[in-house]
Formats: sequence, structure tokens, C-alpha cells
Amino acid sequence: MNGKNRKDIKPGLRVNITQKQDQRSGRLTGGGVKDVLTKSPYHPHGIKVRLETGEVGRVQEIVEASHEAIERITLDSSTR
Repeated sequence: MNGKNRKDIKPGLRVNITQKQDQRSGRLTGGGVKDVLTKSPYHPHGIKVRLETGEVGRVQEIVEASHEAIERITLDSSTR
């Protein structure tokens, strides 16, 4: 998963983000998602999130899902 679809990003996911000041260098910052900030269902540069550490950036890649996040994704999918 590449982090461009909001439905794939849930609190608890481990992701790599690019912060605004690191866009030119492409430096990635890893962490767990605390809040999903992008409201639209898709963003071409990645969904904007706040990490548990307070850092904000756009998701470049999803590293791994926590058990809680997997349950949320499964529940969200099954209610459709």
C-alpha cells in the first residue's frame, strides 16, 4: 500500500512520512499514526497524518499494521 488512499490509513498503523521540510531531500520519518488529517478519500502526494510523536507529514509507505488497526480496517470493510 502506498498511502494515497484514506481508507488504507488508520490510527495505529506504522508508516513512513515525508515532513514538509524534508520534501526536497525525500527524508522519511517513521512512526505510528495518531490522527488522519486529510479529509478527501485520495491525495496524489499521500494522505496527511499526525504521528504519535506529534510530527505531521504525508504517508509515503505503510510499514506494518498494528493488530488494532487491522481490526478497524476489517470492520470498516465488512460494514459496506
